[in-house]
Amino acid sequence: MVFSSLPFLCLFLPAFLILYCALPRLRAATLLAFSLLFYAFGEPVWVLALLFSGAADYFHGLIIEKYRDTRLRKAMLISSLVINLGLLASFKYSGFAAENINALFGTSLPAPRFSLPLGISFYTFQTLSYTIDVYRGEVKAQRSFIAFLSYVTMFPQLVAGPIVRYADIEERLTRIKLTPEGFSRGVTRFATGLGKKVLLANPAGEAADMLFAGSQMTFAGSWLGIVFFAFQIYFDFSGYSDMAIGLGEMIGFEFKENFRYPYTAVSVTDFWRRWHISLSSFFRDYVYIPLGGNRRHAAANLAAVWFLTGLWHGASWNFVIWGMYYGVLISAEKFLLKNVLSRAPRVLRHTYSMLAVLIGWAIFYFTDLPKLGAFFSAAFGGARLYDFRAESVFFSNIFLLAALAISSTPYPARLASKLRGKLPAAEPIRNAALMLLCFTMLVGQSYNPFLYFRF
Repeated sequence: MVFSSLPFLCLFLPAFLILYCALPRLRAATLLAFSLLFYAFGEPVWVLALLFSGAADYFHGLIIEKYRDTRLRKAMLISSLVINLGLLASFKYSGFAAENINALFGTSLPAPRFSLPLGISFYTFQTLSYTIDVYRGEVKAQRSFIAFLSYVTMFPQLVAGPIVRYADIEERLTRIKLTPEGFSRGVTRFATGLGKKVLLANPAGEAADMLFAGSQMTFAGSWLGIVFFAFQIYFDFSGYSDMAIGLGEMIGFEFKENFRYPYTAVSVTDFWRRWHISLSSFFRDYVYIPLGGNRRHAAANLAAVWFLTGLWHGASWNFVIWGMYYGVLISAEKFLLKNVLSRAPRVLRHTYSMLAVLIGWAIFYFTDLPKLGAFFSAAFGGARLYDFRAESVFFSNIFLLAALAISSTPYPARLASKLRGKLPAAEPIRNAALMLLCFTMLVGQSYNPFLYFRF
């Protein structure tokens, strides 16, 4: 089930909100029940893996806290790491590992073919952050099993983030407080995210797929296609994050921001401070800093973080290359280009950043390496300048391109904020109109994927 679907919007969400508001003493249980139902709608079998992961870390947290001054504390942390990362590796990377071992050594190991449980990369990192924080003494272990499972399975952010740390919502889990103001802000945020997804990401994705569908690419088609994909993945993922944050506000939780206008960045480092912030901060706090951070072996630490970041996104060599590509760029900016970039005009820094990001999205998009090579050949002069398909897609989507470009900047939000101050009644009218338009589009729209569901 996806947020931008009629069953979720017309059946699941209204039923959940009615019961959640009507049963104040059972809110954690209601959230848990609906979250499991939400997950089971798409992955009925793998609910067991989700519950096992949550239960394992619940008991690990209790044991770590109880035996804080003994060796058992460290043993439980290692056990939690082995269980969680073992599950993730089994489902996500076992087939990839077997295929590469067979190719490298000429063996014939069977390659497991699991269907990847939805959101396993997200909820694995969430539960890991909990046990690590309990181990460090940064949070107390949660005593209520229902409250902890409601945190692990919380449907607004379960399958595609943002990664929510237990420390950020610890107090709310057992003392959930709803306010009209919070609910109103949540509705506005949810409507904004739904609009990003339905009105911007989906049309951009259709245009990108159309340009990349054929066997031959042109110079114009390759660049236009990757521009559309860049907008698609931004509005798809940031739209989902907006909807998740909005749903959280509706039900009394505050999730941290996951995007801050990344396409306004003036360096690759700046881009990654603005894109998928919850993942970047996870790797910073639980990998980069423990390895030594900037204090020792900073270049090696960056390489490790970006290798893992690429691998986190998928069991495919293009994702590994994508991660290492950013590792090289960010290392270069940190150790070689810092002074050059600081002195360069802003327009040049922005142009360089967006060119680097577009090349990165090409590596991300093409999981087939020969196709990736064909893209780069076309994009850098090894093909015809343009063809009818590229021309047709460009002119039929020229207004969409303008809307995508403008909407990726802070200006629409600033305008909405000014209107809200001068015309308070404009916001509910805007929300109702936006939701109605999205409903209308969804009725006749068959193209409605969420890109980050596969991670």
